[in-house]
Amino acid sequence: MRESYDEYEAAGRLKVSVAAWRWAVASGSIPPADAGPGQWSRAVVEAADAEGIRAALPGPASAWWAAERLTEALGEPLPFGRPAVTATAVGRLVRAGLLVYLGGDVATPDVHPEQVAALARRRDLPALLDRHVPLGPDQAARRLGVRRTEFDHVVRLGWIAPVGTVTVDYKRARGGVTDIPLYSGQDIALLPVSRPSVDWRALRTLAPGRRSPLAALDPAGPEQGDTVFLAEAARMAGVGRAAVVNWRRRHDDFPAPAAGTDVHPRFDRSAVAAWLLAHDKIAVPAGVPSATLTVWSGEEGERRFRLDDPWVELSDDAAGEDRLSGWMSDTDADALAALAADDGVSVRRLTAPATPPLAVPGGVRVTDRFRSGSGGLRVTLAWPAGLRGTADRRPRGGTVDHAVPYAAPGEACPCARQACGGLVPASHCTEHGRTVEPVMEWHPADGIRCANLTR
Repeated sequence: MRESYDEYEAAGRLKVSVAAWRWAVASGSIPPADAGPGQWSRAVVEAADAEGIRAALPGPASAWWAAERLTEALGEPLPFGRPAVTATAVGRLVRAGLLVYLGGDVATPDVHPEQVAALARRRDLPALLDRHVPLGPDQAARRLGVRRTEFDHVVRLGWIAPVGTVTVDYKRARGGVTDIPLYSGQDIALLPVSRPSVDWRALRTLAPGRRSPLAALDPAGPEQGDTVFLAEAARMAGVGRAAVVNWRRRHDDFPAPAAGTDVHPRFDRSAVAAWLLAHDKIAVPAGVPSATLTVWSGEEGERRFRLDDPWVELSDDAAGEDRLSGWMSDTDADALAALAADDGVSVRRLTAPATPPLAVPGGVRVTDRFRSGSGGLRVTLAWPAGLRGTADRRPRGGTVDHAVPYAAPGEACPCARQACGGLVPASHCTEHGRTVEPVMEWHPADGIRCANLTR
């Protein structure tokens, strides 16, 4: 009588699929192998609930299905600088222990659909992909948001090295069997942090056919290597040079000088980046920042758009223009252009990094659509600077307006008094109610007029 079973024999004994048995073991429904590596005792197999094992796996999902679900979880549309998840990336996630192998090709395995859904809900999914899924040259260029030409120069300059290769058979069309280098997603994401002197925004917005600025650079020589002064290390961390000097003095594990002099030491760039990362002075960027633009059109109502890698320019002149640019999908760019085609639209709320929530009551229009050499579409919007103000926190959005009254309010007035001399009317105010009458002027809160009155 058989006393031990491997996974195929155990699944056959219970009349369940091998994939279902593997999931039962991974989920804890079946104890770990107790009769040797990959072997289960007869007692364990006979005690297993065959019906429960079948019910726990409604059907394994293919790696291609899982890749589509994970790509959707990254954002719709797919964020700028983020390549789509591939079936081979699912295989990498299985090898990292984030998904359970249920059968099929090891490189593109079958997985549990519910486990894929749980992974898709994780907020750190982009970071997990960067950590465990290496990228080929084309994917790496997309991750950086640059053309393949720029990434080839990055490799030529020695700024990044492959962590492995994958063999691809292109048949006769592209030279037969070829070894494709693979690069760490984390190393790629860290490039803009570890190379702060490079104008990455300019590289991302190069037009098709333009010569790369990186073509004029030469790799670091062997006598000096890829080293940085303390000032460059400070730029990497976004702090002053004095802070890095202090870290070097206080931490014994700070990298030792690799070149330079006692007065002006130079440090290995990769060692400095690794130290800053290990001590939480820098972080691996999960992606480019994004802005959320909520607009209002009388015909279409409220619409929301996402702009990746936003660039906001606010004018100091009330007669000037504010500008906002960012990467958008073609579909969103067409929809926004259609809304703003005639008299423009109003911005109920603009939330962008390092900028307080803004609103513009009207006149917002699309002024430029630029297709970069990497294929991304960058859209620029503009509006009269004098209309810009702080966005209302209430769901309806719009600007918070200040009313400057002719007469000073009474002591019983509960309306919020502003530094500009205006009021924000309170609905329960017996003196003003929902409005202020008579009033000298209304102006958007924290706009140019408000700032001038405050001064």
